[in-house]
Order: sequence, then structure tokens, then C-alpha cells
Amino acid sequence: MSADPILIEIVEGTLASVEKEVETAIARTARSPMIRDAHDFRAGIHDRRLRKLTGRSYSALVQPIVRDFPMETMHEGDVYFHNDVYLSEGGIGHLPDLCVTVPVCHEGEVVAFVQAFGHHDDIGGAVPGSMPSHARSVFEEGLMVPPIKLRDRGVPNEAALRIMTRNSRMPDSLAGDLDAESSACLMGARRLAELFERYGRAAVEECFDAIIAKTTETFRRELLAKVPEGVYVWEDYAEHDGVDEPRLHAQRITLTVDHARPAPLTIDFTGTSPQAKGPINHAGDYADGVFLKKWLAPILRNLADTPERMAELDVNEGVVPLIEMRFPGKGTLLTPIFPAPTNARTFVILRLLGVLAGVLAKATGGRMPADQETIRYTGVHGLDADGRPYLMREVLGGGSGGRWYADGEDTIHVVPDSRNIPVEFAEARWPFRVERLALACDSGGPGLFRGGLGYDKHIRMLRDASYMSIADRSILSCWGVNGGLAGRPFRVEVAGKEMEGLVDDHPVQAGEVIRIRTTGGGGWGSPYDRDPRAVAADVRDGKVSIAGALGDYGVVLDGDRIDEQGTAELRARLRPTAAPFFDRGPGYPKLSGGRTTAEVDEL
Repeated sequence: MSADPILIEIVEGTLASVEKEVETAIARTARSPMIRDAHDFRAGIHDRRLRKLTGRSYSALVQPIVRDFPMETMHEGDVYFHNDVYLSEGGIGHLPDLCVTVPVCHEGEVVAFVQAFGHHDDIGGAVPGSMPSHARSVFEEGLMVPPIKLRDRGVPNEAALRIMTRNSRMPDSLAGDLDAESSACLMGARRLAELFERYGRAAVEECFDAIIAKTTETFRRELLAKVPEGVYVWEDYAEHDGVDEPRLHAQRITLTVDHARPAPLTIDFTGTSPQAKGPINHAGDYADGVFLKKWLAPILRNLADTPERMAELDVNEGVVPLIEMRFPGKGTLLTPIFPAPTNARTFVILRLLGVLAGVLAKATGGRMPADQETIRYTGVHGLDADGRPYLMREVLGGGSGGRWYADGEDTIHVVPDSRNIPVEFAEARWPFRVERLALACDSGGPGLFRGGLGYDKHIRMLRDASYMSIADRSILSCWGVNGGLAGRPFRVEVAGKEMEGLVDDHPVQAGEVIRIRTTGGGGWGSPYDRDPRAVAADVRDGKVSIAGALGDYGVVLDGDRIDEQGTAELRARLRPTAAPFFDRGPGYPKLSGGRTTAEVDEL
């Protein structure tokens, strides 16, 4: 590379700064709680070759915009919009994810793109929030918008805005969010244009090449080199689709590792189940799976030598040449046929993160974290005291999996920088009270390194309303690895009645309480090898109960004191002679015909 190394650092820092500035502007000016408060959105910067340059978070793709609007027709001040799953080249998973793209112009030509996409309150469809859990067709899920020009040289497309807001139950929020995202991306485009003006197009584009090449080389040398050559197979499952009775919907990965090939990793999804009748499908087989490559690549960072090094590694377009993807024919969970519904596609793409981690655990002797399920949608909708419709929908996190060097993290979210909705804001805006927001005791999978804990949240309704949920892992658990045990599954009770994971409008009366417990991450390593002092500390902190310490870890406590002899004797009795490498939890036999392990679990 001929790029100046100092200029590379300047350009890389500028890209990160612009991306953060765009996200900050959106967060400060958006209208909807999902964008402004929960921060369920992200920005990305791409070059004119459609390569993603920044690596803090995943983003959508520019390919569908350039496909429908050639770059030579673009101008400064243009803003493009789309949310059509099947026309997004795999970058959009469900219709509430609205995407804004702005070209960066220098001397009359497009040189880069700034993009933002996020989960919005409502884009129409059969239910508030545009995520009908029992949908059988994408036409039930809301308004589909193929790539269109939302602003032409700065002039808004008022007709398109009127159509979109007319189809939304929350038109003011939708209009405000789109304005915030458009304005933020236009600001980001101006910042990037200044970079080209200062250093020149040739020098900046050389830096782009160098940034991407550095990622490719770093991942190849530091991470992929740690995976032995061979063929490894594993699968995991979604448990329900909202239409059929619960069953195992498989997502399978056959991983072939060959370090002599330009793409050392081949990920083959053959063996993935047929597309579901309900909305758990994900249209991933477009643009050679480019979106999925960047979506799955963060799992590879777990191969880094230290957690600190892991945190330094960005995931940009540099990971794409290292991975070849092979998809089964049309008609599977990952290759659905239009108009198959997709609004709950998180059940598939989140599971794929775990499947890749599981297959790499087989390849590396367990040097991967246990499973996590750190996203699900819960909420209520109804009429407020003034008779106006409202929607409270929250993307609650859960516990991450135990790691080979540390416990999992509590109540995290897969979307960077996202968060639960603050209690004070929620109570001021919506007719309910949050009576409890805490860690769910015993939810983390027992292990040498314990799985992270999920939320325990209690909401008391002040007015009649309807409860809604889009959640998986209500039967199956987050699996444990290398002798670790599975975490506790998702559970919701409304007035004492247990709910399923997929619910659109279960009635909740004023005064009734909704109790939500989100998933705990799986454990890593045998719980009988965990330091008894760490177990006692968890008991003091309320993360593990006394009963859990005794039954799950074999630790005998007398108040704050550890009975060391009693602990040693109990652990000797409880320790299995041969623990399975994967523990799928007590829900798996219910859906597998009584089996406790899958054939692919064998090492």
C-alpha cells in the first residue's frame, strides 16, 4: 500500500468520529422512544465501491440504492430511503427497520455514502408496532417501500412522506425520526466531503483501501489462524414461528477451514429447515450473503488473545473476502420466497451467531463463549387517559454466555449502545408503573464461569391495555458449553398466567401486573469447578440463591461461611462422570422427542 501511514490514522479516526457524530445527532433529535431512548439504530459509512469502512456496528447495505439509482444520477443533498426486505439485498431484516442513505459528493462525483437505519415505532400492518407474531405474509407486516429518493438536492419528497406517515399509527414519530436521520446523514456527508477537500480523492481512497486491507490481514493472521483445518458441523433451533405448534426449526452451519484458500472459511447453511409459515424467516441469500458475513464476523473476535485485543478489532468490509457462503435452494429459513413473513427474523439471525460460536467451539476445544439471547421485544399498547393510542415497545436484553476467562455480562443487548427505556421516562409517558427492575436471580447458566443474568421487570398497568411480545427461548435455553449448564429461558406472566413467546394483544386489566424475566446466558465449564468464594459472592449479591448455590454448584453455605468439607463431599456426589460438551437445557427434550443432545453435539 502506498498510503501515508499517518494519513491512514487521520482518515480512520475521522470516519469513526463522523459515524459517532451522526448517531449522536439522531439520538438527540429523533422523536420515537425506540430510536431516541432505546437507541435501536446504527450508522455506517461506505465508499463508492459499496464497502463498509467503519466497524463499531453492523449496518445495512448501499447495494440496493446503487442498483436502482446509478451513481452518475446522484447529487449533493440527495437522500434515499428503503425498507423493503426482499429488495434490500439482505440488508434489511423486517419492515420496521427503515434505512436512509446519503451520497457524499466531491467535485461533482459520488465518493462515499453515509447511511443510518433503525427500528421505528410503526410502519402500518396488522398490529401496532408492525410485528404481527402470527403473520403468514409480508403484506400483513406493514408498508413496503423499495429504494426511492426521499430528498432531491435537498427538496423533500412530500408525496412519499405523506404516504408513509398515513400508513403509520405513530405518524408524528415516524416523520420526526426520518427527518432526524436524513439531517444527520446529510451532516455526516458534509463532514466526509471536507476530508476529501483537504487531502484529495486519490489519497483518501488509498487510505480506504489500506483500512480494509488491514482488517483482512489482522483477521487472517490473528484470528483465523487459531482454527484448525477441517470440517465442523453444528446446529441450533428456533422453537416456534407463531403459526405452527412449537417444534425445532433448525439453523445448521457446516464450517470448512482451509488456510490455503483466499477465503479460509466456508460457511454452508445446507440442512437449515424449510421456511416457516410464520414470521421467523430471514432473507439472507442476496449479494452473496455480504450482510450475513459482516453480521457473523464479530463472533470471530472471540479468538483474540485477550479481551482487550478483542475490543480493538473492528468489523468492516475487510472480513468479506475471508468468508465464502453457500446457501441451500430457495424455500428455507435463510432463503425464503416472497412474500414469506420476516418480522421476527431475529429468531434466525441471532441464533446464527450462536451456531457459529458453537461450531467454532467444537473446532477450538471450547474456546468460545456459551450461548446468549440478548434481544426480544416486549410491550403494551392501548389508549391513554385522553383517548389517544400509545405504543410502548421495549427491546429488553439478557445475559451473555460465560467465557473461557470470565463470567458472562448481565442484561446486555446485541445492538451497540442500546439500552432499556428509563423507568422515569416510561412512567411519565405511559399509563403504568414499573414496580421492579432488577437482575433475575439464578437465570445465568451455572458454570466455572457463570452465564450473565437477565432482567426481572414488573409492570403494573394503570389502565386496560394489551400485552405484546416477540421473543424466542421461552422453551429452549441458552446452551452451556464445555461442561457448563444452560441458562434459564424467557418467561412472562400476566396476572399470574404464563404467556407464550409470541403474543400480539393479550388483554391486561388495570391493576394487573406483567412480570418479565429475560434469558440468562449459558455457563462455561463445570459449575463444580467454580471457586466456592465466587459462588458465595454471587449469593451475597443476589445473583445466585442459596438453593442455587447448593443444587447448581454444590456449595454448602452456613450464613456467609463456606462449609469446605461439606462442599467437597457434595461436589464429589454431584459431579457427573461424563458431562456433555453442550448442555441444551430441560426444554430441548420437550421438542426433540425426549433426546437430551443432538447428533451434531458429538465432538
